[in-house]
Parts: sequence; C-alpha cells; structure tokens
Amino acid sequence: MSFPNRRHPVLLWLASVVLLNLLAAGAQAQKVEAIVHTLDNGLKLLLVPQEGDPNISCGWVAKVGSVNERPGVTGVAHLFEHMMFKGTHILGTKDIDKDLEIIKQLDALKAQIREEDEALIEKHRRGLIDDPKNPEARGEKHNELLKRFGELLEQQRELIVKDEFDRIYTLNGASGLNAFTSNDLTVYMINVPANKLELWFWMESDRLSSPVFREFYSERDVVHEERRLRVDSTPTGKLDEQFETLFWQSSPYHWPVIGWPSDLEGLTREEALEFFDTYYAPNNLTVSLVGDFDPDQAIEWAEKYLGRIKKGKTKPQPVRTTEIKQQAETRMTGYADTRPTVKARYHTVADAHREEPALLVLANLMNGTTGRLYKSLVLEQKVATAAGAGVNGLKYDGFFELSGIAAEGHTPEELEQALYKEMEVLQEQLVGDRELQKVKNQQLADDFRRLRSKDSLMIQLLIYEALGSWKNINRFSERIQAVTPEDVRAAARKYFKPENRNVAVYYTKESAGSQERPGRPVGPGGQQ
Repeated sequence: MSFPNRRHPVLLWLASVVLLNLLAAGAQAQKVEAIVHTLDNGLKLLLVPQEGDPNISCGWVAKVGSVNERPGVTGVAHLFEHMMFKGTHILGTKDIDKDLEIIKQLDALKAQIREEDEALIEKHRRGLIDDPKNPEARGEKHNELLKRFGELLEQQRELIVKDEFDRIYTLNGASGLNAFTSNDLTVYMINVPANKLELWFWMESDRLSSPVFREFYSERDVVHEERRLRVDSTPTGKLDEQFETLFWQSSPYHWPVIGWPSDLEGLTREEALEFFDTYYAPNNLTVSLVGDFDPDQAIEWAEKYLGRIKKGKTKPQPVRTTEIKQQAETRMTGYADTRPTVKARYHTVADAHREEPALLVLANLMNGTTGRLYKSLVLEQKVATAAGAGVNGLKYDGFFELSGIAAEGHTPEELEQALYKEMEVLQEQLVGDRELQKVKNQQLADDFRRLRSKDSLMIQLLIYEALGSWKNINRFSERIQAVTPEDVRAAARKYFKPENRNVAVYYTKESAGSQERPGRPVGPGGQQ
C-alpha cells in the first residue's frame, strides 16, 4: 500500500528508532583516545590530536570553584575568573614598577578604610546608625582615605594597557577567548591557529607564573554589576538564590558562585593571593588540547613554558563539610513578575555515582515534547504550559528537580500534585523496554554529537577531569545502556520521598495582596 504525499506514523517511528540506534552504536563505539603527560610540577596534559581543521581548541581547568571557599571569602573563585585577564608583569601595563608601587599603596589604604568600615558596622550593630554604607555616617578621616584611594585608582588607570591580553591573541588569529566558573571548577579556553600554539603556551604560562591583579578593587564593582544583572534584575533571581540556600543546609554549595555582596566588598588582595597560590598551582591544573598538532612538540613546549611554574607549597584539600541528611520537607513561597511556577527538588547523588545513570534516564523519561510530563501535564491535563525534570551531579553531591509553569485557570497546587503523580507512576510501575531504550538512545546520541565538536570535546575532558577523571567520558555510554527498568524504579522509590523534598512555589506578584492564602498541598505519602 502506498501513501502518496504522506508519511505513515509507524514508518516515521521505525526510521527514528533506526537512526537513534545507529547514533547510539556510534556513541558506544567511539572512545576518546587522549595522550596523557604530567609535568614534574604536577600539571597534567590531555592531548587529542585530530588531523584536518588547522585550528586547535585549547583550554585549562583550575580544580576550584565556589565549593572550595569559606564564609567571608565567597565569590573569590569567580572573581579570579575576571582577574586572570588583567595581565602580567609584561602584559597590561606601561610601567610595571609604578604599577606595583600603586598596588602596594592601594592595599595599605584599603586596610585603613576597612578599619573605618568596621567601626560603622559596629555602630549599626548597636543601633546607633541606620545604614553603615550611608556616606553621611562617615567621619572626616574616612572620607579623606576614600578620596586618596580614588586618586590612586586614577593614577593606575593611566598606566594600564586595556585588554592587551585579548588583543595579542586576536592579532594572531585566535578567537573565542573566554572563561567560566561553576561550583566545582574554573575553565579558561580559546581557539588558536595551529602555527600559534607556542604563543598560547607562553601566554598562559605568563599569566599563571606572574599575574598582576591590577584593578582588583574596582573589578569587584564589575562583579557587583554582574550580580545585579544576573540576580537582582531578573524576575525570580533573588527567589532562586534563596531557594538554593534553603536546599543546601551544611554543604558549601549553600552560597552562590558569584558570592555574597558583603564578602565581595570585604575581600582583600592578600586573601585573594593566598587563594591563588593554593588553587592555581600547577599541581591543581589540567590542560586540554584538541586539534591538528604534533603531540611531541606540544609536550616540549609545555615542559619549556608551563614546566617553569613552581609546584604549590600548600596542597589543595578536599571539601570537608558534607550535606547533612534532610529530615523533613522544606517549603518556600514567593511572589514575582512571572507565571505561577513550581519547583520540587530532591537530594540525590554526586557526579559519577553508580546510581546517577538511572536518574539521568529517569529525567529523560520526563523531558521533551515526547516526555511524560509534557504529554500528561501540558497536552492531556492542560494544568501546565511547560514542565520538565533535571539532574545536577556536582562533585560532592547532587540533586534532581521537577518543575513546571501553571496554565491559565490552574493553580500551582494543582500543578504540584500533577508532578508528584507522574513520579508515583514510576515508583509503582516498571517503564516499558521500548520507551526506556528510546530515551537511552537519545541520551547517547546527544553525547555522541557533543564529542564530535572540538571545542565541546576539549571542555568535556576538562570537566570530567576536574570532577574525577577524564576517563569517565568513555564509560558514560555503557553506564547509560546498562540501566534497567528496575534501576529506574529503585531510584524513584529511594530518592523521591516527602522528607527528602524541597519545594518552591512562585505566585504572580499581583496575587500577593490577595485575601486568599494558598493551601499547603499534600505530596505522595505525606499528610497536610
């Protein structure tokens, strides 16, 4: 039988299954072969030569993120992401001697200003002033110190060669200079022409061996502005941040990557330098190169330039404080300029944990336009306009989150209950083999595509290495394929319990003054 000008749905399904199986087979067969070389100072190289495109994806990771901070210095890992582009003794200045002298004077003045700030904070603590940041509360000495500080900053700006680090790379054909900081790691990356690889080794070794944290105090203002744009000025930014602190009780994942405002204001250059010496030492760094290059030559340049950096005196220590076991459900209600939204988050497992693949598969069963949440909550029940699930496996811990946006005419409470009912189904029933294989194939196909990009492969190698071992990139596919229906059900039963649940409900701001208070919903196995 023919179907002119039509495509039969069964044939479409068969074609998609064949394609996904082929992609998944490729993902299983594909193994990343990296040449590993470790310098005497502890810095590790992961080299993946690939003939073809005469550009090399270059990057390195510092195995440090906000989780390695402590109260009082939160945000320092992210601040370093900014400071590492400020130049060195050679780059970024017209006169390094004058530059360093001004930095010394700035540090001394800042110590005196900090004493004045602390005196105002003490007055505020005792109720003698309303706002320690109010300029009218400052004394004559305080204002004189601030004036002198501002004059020195202006003198330093006259010496600075702005963005020289970036400009040298650009003039030599490089592109994509960037960096990012997360809870667990900080990555620096760029694409360079193959004939400029030695330049990359020199540039990166220079900023690691002789950095100058010029504009340290003014750059904190830049981070403040970044925080304002990312958190303060977004509809749910402050609520999302509060939900994070509600979810993590004892763990250092409790504070935001960007840091608390008071810590950024009080952070000293001495504290920052101590942090740098510990976590930016070569024994805490890994380099990744992917592209058309000679690995022997790359190793020779690495020994010549990166090998000159001294090993750190203080070995970075693993995070000591872990999350305590949650004993009862926590809830948070907020109002924002947003559609009514529900988030239900559960404590689960860290990256590479043996139960993580089952949770990833479970999330994929829920997600997408063909996933259970969209089909049930959006198309059938029409209680949501969007719904999804996500897994976040961090280095020391992890979580699983269900979320949705309530449809017009439906309350967040209805949506919340609908989310729980879908999870109850997975707790009670085994997922079918065909549905399970479909989502596993999709996961593997996505992973396969990511590894085909040089930039993505370079970054993935660095992330895997920072979280544990780069070799896990080759184990991921088989771990996903090994997940069984019983594994999915066991994970759903183990982690998705009311006492392990943290819920955030955001109502539209106009309803904040409503006389009717939202009721407390009942979750599976729980009581009102």
